[in-house]
Amino acid sequence: MSTVQASTENRAAARPRVNTAAPFPALPRPSRPAHVIRDDAQAIEVARRLAAEFAVEASLRDQEGYLPIAEIDAYSQSGLWGITVPRAYGGAGVSYATLAEVIRILAEADSSIAQITQNHLALVAHIDLDASEEQKRDLFGLVLQGIRFGNAFSEKGSKNVASFETKLRRDGDSVVVSGQKFYTTGALLAHIVPIVAVDDEGKGYLAFADRDSPGLTVINDWSAFGQRTTASGSIRIENVRVPASRLVPVAAFDRPTAAGAISQIIQSAIDAGIAAAAIAETVAFVRTRSRPWIDSGKESAGEDPFTVSAVGELVIRLHAAEALLERAGKAIDVALATPSEEAVTQATLVTSESKVLTTEVAIAATNKLFELAGTRSTLSEHNLDRHWRNARTHTLHDPVRWKYFHIGNFHLNGVNPPRHPWN
Repeated sequence: MSTVQASTENRAAARPRVNTAAPFPALPRPSRPAHVIRDDAQAIEVARRLAAEFAVEASLRDQEGYLPIAEIDAYSQSGLWGITVPRAYGGAGVSYATLAEVIRILAEADSSIAQITQNHLALVAHIDLDASEEQKRDLFGLVLQGIRFGNAFSEKGSKNVASFETKLRRDGDSVVVSGQKFYTTGALLAHIVPIVAVDDEGKGYLAFADRDSPGLTVINDWSAFGQRTTASGSIRIENVRVPASRLVPVAAFDRPTAAGAISQIIQSAIDAGIAAAAIAETVAFVRTRSRPWIDSGKESAGEDPFTVSAVGELVIRLHAAEALLERAGKAIDVALATPSEEAVTQATLVTSESKVLTTEVAIAATNKLFELAGTRSTLSEHNLDRHWRNARTHTLHDPVRWKYFHIGNFHLNGVNPPRHPWN
């Protein structure tokens, strides 16, 4: 074995992988403050630069299951995790149309990395909507320093996604939390893990626990075939003590707010990025590797009229989805500025429309990739199936069959869509 080969294999062995089914130790907090992004244009510029870097090893990380530790450090230190912190607290307070574009750009490069941010960004919105002024100054300050929030929200064994069995009890200046969580995207590599728990009266709270708190065990047991390196595994919460000052009520859905639409637009942007990546891979493969079908009479696969038309259809559907994504972001901006029932309903509906189109084009584009590129595109050396696996896995969030229903029920019967994180 050559020295170079041995060195490469040693580096590979040292990179932590997903799905070891073992507890994963907390990562150190950043040694220096993150960059603070000042406006929308800079956010887009930084996202494009990072996306170019993240794309280089995206396929390798998926194939080998390497956790994107260095990439996530670069991502949070870039300032992009803090771009929705309001200007009053030192952030850029960017438009949600800009946020959606940032996530779409990053998801086109690596959809797992883009999804790792999802819960952090949703939590920043919840802090703005539900936290006290003192909590906002504290938590927003941490975000701008580069501290990453994870997620301890969903529970695999509960009756439905809105049923929580994780409990908290008050004990002096602290609360003590116990329970189990799954689908904990972001928690593995986070610095703080906000835990959704209910008190004896059934009221929900977010308890912002330090990632290295005694009793908090994040387990690297995410085994899904797609979005593999999100590491969205499980958490054991055994009498975890959290300062009462870090307890934020979950109240944003008790009144008209854009909280649900904010969660949804991030999901929609990820699917748009997956679709864009699949279309780009299709075009590149057809141009350089595919053979024309024998009946076409063409010299290259890119001249096949059926292939040309199919690519055209996918591009149109993607552009329609992206246009609705931008429209949804602007509607969320309006709902945040004027949180009336009407404005929140409009933001929810438009975001739902966006989620339908991005879901459908992501699945269509990742299917068509193989149909148009041909059999050789299925070879494992290309790893193009990662786009289909990612689309199929991620679009299972918040099923679009219910989006159709709520949109139709509003326009036909005047029934406003429900307010919760999945709508």
